[in-house]
This record gives sequence, C-alpha cells and structure tokens, in this order.
Amino acid sequence: MVHTRRGLSGRIAAALLAAGIGLIPAAAPAADPSFTREVRFLNPFAPGGTSDLIGRILADQLSKQIGQNVVVENRTGGGGVVAAQELARSNPDGHTILLASMGVLTITPQMQSVPYDVEKDLLPVANIASVYNILVTGPRSPIRRWQDLAEMAKDRSRTVTCATVGAGSSQQLSCILFASMTGGQITQVPYRGGAPAILDISTGRVDVMFGNMPEFLGQIRDGGLRAVAYGASEASPLIPELPVISRDGLPAFIIPSWFGVVVPGRTPDAMVARWNAELNRAMQAPDVQRRFTENGLQRLGGTREDFLRQIAADRQRWGGIIREHNIRSD
Repeated sequence: MVHTRRGLSGRIAAALLAAGIGLIPAAAPAADPSFTREVRFLNPFAPGGTSDLIGRILADQLSKQIGQNVVVENRTGGGGVVAAQELARSNPDGHTILLASMGVLTITPQMQSVPYDVEKDLLPVANIASVYNILVTGPRSPIRRWQDLAEMAKDRSRTVTCATVGAGSSQQLSCILFASMTGGQITQVPYRGGAPAILDISTGRVDVMFGNMPEFLGQIRDGGLRAVAYGASEASPLIPELPVISRDGLPAFIIPSWFGVVVPGRTPDAMVARWNAELNRAMQAPDVQRRFTENGLQRLGGTREDFLRQIAADRQRWGGIIREHNIRSD
C-alpha cells in the first residue's frame, strides 16, 4: 500500500511537471510596504500659512493611520525650491514626503532654473486640497474695493506694494496678473510664508496681498485684516457677501491654488501606491473633513493619474499666462 501511494505520487508529480505545473507553493501576494520609522513631511512655507495648516492636519491623521509619527518640517525659501530640492536629495524609501504647492510643480520651473528635474526628481502621489485667492488689506487702508487698488496702482506718484511668498507662487502670479490686466504698477515684497506677510499688511507696512483664504480667515474675523475681493468664479460660502473679481469687471481673474503630496523620484511603485491609498483614506476621515471645511479648504484626493492630469493642465495654463504677460521671477 505504501509502495502504491509513492508510485501514484511520483506519477502525479511527473504529470504536473510535464504540464509545466510545479509543486512549489505559489508565492503569496507581496505585502504593502511598511513604515519602519518617523516620516518627514517637508513643507515649503513658514508656519502659520495655508500649506502649514494642511500639512499639520494631514500629519495628525496620517500618524494615526500608519503607526509612525509624521512630523512636519518647514524648509522655507525660494518659493518652495529649497524644500523641493531637499526632497529630491532624500532617500526614495517613502519616509520623506513633500506637500508641494501648485507653484512648485507648474509655475516656478517655467519662470526660473531650479536645481532638480521637476519631471524626474519629484514624483506626484495625490492632490490634497484646493483653495482660491482672496485680496486683503490692512484695517486702516484706503482700499475698499479692488477698483481702488487698480486706481492707486496707476498713480505713479506713489508705490503700491503687494506681499508674495516667493517666485512662482500663486500670490506672485496674482499680483502680476492683476497689475497687467488693470494697467497699473505693483511692487512685490517677498516673504517666506503667509504669516509674516500678514503681520506687515495688518500694520500697514505693505498695502495688499492676494493669498489663500484659509490663512486670512482668523485675522479677517478678528479685524486685523479687511477682505476686499475674492479671486474665484463664484462667491465664497464662508464670506458670501465678498465681491467676486471675475463677476465684477475682470472675468479672467480666477486664481485657484492647490497643494499635493509628492515623493522623491525612484520611489518604488508599491510605496507610491501605499501613500496614495493612505492619503485618500485620510481625506475621508471625519476630523480632516471638518477641519478642511472650517478653514475654507476643498478636499481633493483621487488617483495619481488624476493628479498628473491636473499638473499638466495647469502647466499649460500658467505657461501661457507667463508668456503672454512676459512674467519673470525677478
């Protein structure tokens, strides 16, 4: 009996081998790549701004999800170039990520030379949040309407100043585009982030800023800043009475901005997929939804392909505007 069983086993094995079917067990599907230590979450702008707010909301949620601390690290300078260069130099193992602004991925590389290849060294993972520009000024400023700013900018007897957060930022493009569309002259005053710029606007050292709504809301509500107009296609649900520039004389002045997560080039596909899944999961968390809504942030998320399409569309759009208006980083 034993001999018969062995013979049968041998005949089965031979038949399977002849058919090209091995007896070695099939390999189990590869497990999701794991996070083995603290994650550095690079942020290109100073604490207190919109990107810092988004980064800290995300870091809180992601830390819970992946079982490791996700630590925001502000690496300011160059309108995001310093942080992007730091990411490009990082080990592509998934433990360093960057919250990249629209400017970093679509505008700055078209306006100046950058010390990395934006196509190869920065690997887009998922878009996170979108926000529109709002024009603000100080509480004692004579600027009450966007038309007041346009008239002042045409008066060559004085200098009109506009705070920005570096070359290629949506804030810079907004200042330049507004001046170009209205025929005025506005002098840019660059800052490393929204928070220090807000301080100077509220005290009257700088006239205006076109910036992301979330970083202004607290100061607007407290009276430290005055909202003048909104750079979207329709009114803001948070400040519905605020005039919309595109509906009030400048139909082409619609300035959205978004922030997405990127990883170093050469990051393994499995890790990129893991991060995309974790980021989309974070977007669905009730606490993230609440905090985004309270701060005027629109949740995005989606596939990596969705993000790549958005980047391509905005590179084309802003590239056309940059060339049309002969915009330079200096």
